[in-house]
Amino acid sequence: MSREHRLLSALTVAGAIALSVAAPATLAADKEPRGVRNVVLVHGAWADGSSWAKVIPLLEKAGLKAIAVQNPLTSFEDDLAATKRAIALADGPVILVGHSWGGVVITEAGADAKVAGLVYVAAFAPDVGEAIPDLGKEFPPAPGGAEIRPDATGYLTLTTKGVFENFAQDLPLAQKKLIFATQGATNSAVFGAKVANAAWKTKPSWYVIAANDRMIQPDLERKFAQAMKATTLTLPSSHVPMLSHPAEVAKLIIQAAKTAAAN
Repeated sequence: MSREHRLLSALTVAGAIALSVAAPATLAADKEPRGVRNVVLVHGAWADGSSWAKVIPLLEKAGLKAIAVQNPLTSFEDDLAATKRAIALADGPVILVGHSWGGVVITEAGADAKVAGLVYVAAFAPDVGEAIPDLGKEFPPAPGGAEIRPDATGYLTLTTKGVFENFAQDLPLAQKKLIFATQGATNSAVFGAKVANAAWKTKPSWYVIAANDRMIQPDLERKFAQAMKATTLTLPSSHVPMLSHPAEVAKLIIQAAKTAAAN
């Protein structure tokens, strides 16, 4: 065999080896999930980021990056700023999830271009110019409201009865005690906030209705879900379905991430 033929043969073998190494990597890349991989979780009043402690591991198991915002609960502007910081730190598109008062926050923060979809979990979803006291007047008041107590500075907390019988009545006693002990005192001024944007009007939305909610009227939650034409999941839950039914809530968030990624 001539020198030229030996060189050509060697190059051909080397090329074949290179292709055989590169092909699996290419195929693997093609199989990697695309789209939304980030979830920002926004808690409500009388709570903190640990509200999502049962959901976060399930989201991470599904390959999502989950971050829980720690709302100061000092003002709407402060909570909004905390959520915007979490969105800014995400390394791509975001599914924004809000519980209770957190629904007001994500309704405004969801206007961010990085937000691909919104998930409301037993949450308020106001329209532009609406404050929480404006919502649900057509329904009997939720019984939990009678267990809210102000202090001398205008911060609100829930009584033991409020937590045990109205906020988290379907959780084990130990969890109820933990929620009561760690509840975040909430500035009463936050409930007068009015959003300037209603992101659910332009972003795909999902809603978890808590059928046994005693803090927000379930009929009001249904009204929100209908107004935003949300993909809706109804659970036989208290006000905290992410703690009483974490698997179902996580499944809906995962669905939101997959669906938003396809758009």
